[in-house]
Amino acid sequence: MVSSSTPTKVGGMLPAVDGDVLRVVRDAGTISRADLTRQLGLSRPAVSARLDSLTRLGLIQGTGPGPSTGGRPPSLVRFVPDSAFVIGVDLGATSVDVAIADLSAQPVAHVAMELDVRDGPDKVLGIVCDLIDELLDRPLGNGRRPADVVRGIGIGIPGPVEFELGMAVSPPIMPGWDQFPVREFLAERYGWPVFVDNDANLMAVGEGCAGAGSDVANFLYAKIGTGIGCGVICGGSVYRGQSGSAGDIGHITVRGQAVACHCGNAGCLESVAGGRALGRVARELAESGSSPGLARALAATGALTAADLATAITEADLAAIEAVRAAGTAIGEVLAGLVNFYNPSLVVIGGGVVQIGDLLLAAIRESIYRRSLPLATKNLMVTTGALGGQAGVIGAAATVLAELYRLLPMSRKARG
Repeated sequence: MVSSSTPTKVGGMLPAVDGDVLRVVRDAGTISRADLTRQLGLSRPAVSARLDSLTRLGLIQGTGPGPSTGGRPPSLVRFVPDSAFVIGVDLGATSVDVAIADLSAQPVAHVAMELDVRDGPDKVLGIVCDLIDELLDRPLGNGRRPADVVRGIGIGIPGPVEFELGMAVSPPIMPGWDQFPVREFLAERYGWPVFVDNDANLMAVGEGCAGAGSDVANFLYAKIGTGIGCGVICGGSVYRGQSGSAGDIGHITVRGQAVACHCGNAGCLESVAGGRALGRVARELAESGSSPGLARALAATGALTAADLATAITEADLAAIEAVRAAGTAIGEVLAGLVNFYNPSLVVIGGGVVQIGDLLLAAIRESIYRRSLPLATKNLMVTTGALGGQAGVIGAAATVLAELYRLLPMSRKARG
């Protein structure tokens, strides 16, 4: 579910890996050399040479002879997912998640903490490095040190990213990050290849790899958090656009809204329905007396967030219910335009604000179906993500595997 473009050489030489052979063996689990030769349409010597190369790298392992069907027993090989690892980083506006994942993009160790991305790249990336170092200190078994078997880092950040350069470009909620060399910062620290992308893109990759988008070629992943973004999966690959800004739906104007946005415009979706916007709405409801429950929460804590709206909804707070419905309607209107334009088979809703609950999803879904053309919604499914907070780190790991090894993520169907 990610682009299979030519790998970017950063932080060291890339291993010579035949991605086609590795993918077939990985998806099969265990396969005979004869079946591999037939599936690839290559000669036996060619397949043997490529398998030998993968075996030397530890990615493939012989498992001995298989059951005989009357002739010579077949020679079997298998994929070794724990022969190497990659690091996935999901950097959000208010938190960061870091994981070590195996060659199937499945996390084997994970750590997370709260932070403020507005503190700037030096401080925030310093925290990211501390978390990576913490994971590298954890044993992986068999006496191996993680640092000896890690092959690369993938990191998602909450702003527009020029993928080829590995840096954010004018990110509205990330002061001080404009054109900061994120890729070089991490590559110089660790000496591994580093790949940087927008966080919504990587969440989309994660859901396509192991979640709600498994086996779906064309879908949208809408991340509703502090900011709002959209990952576009087209033909099984991330569509980033000419410069990397595809899917930046948080700054599409919402009809009838004039709330000032930090990007300098007014009425942007993010300023109306993002996490910080909902916190602002909750405070307005509290201070105006429209919501006694939110007023009590504000008096107790001095601040309100989208989570306080969720709590108020469980208490049947009509003002909170209406505020969340309005946010969901606004998000759905923007997504309806994308559905009409792109005609995906699936829209996945994710991000921290989704924790508000079913009311938000229902409003988004209702708005999409009401404002989209019948043909565009004929076979459309709208659902929440299946991976929760792990979507970003799985997508980051999968991106490293695709770029380094041309090893596209394994779908849920392929895993059996």
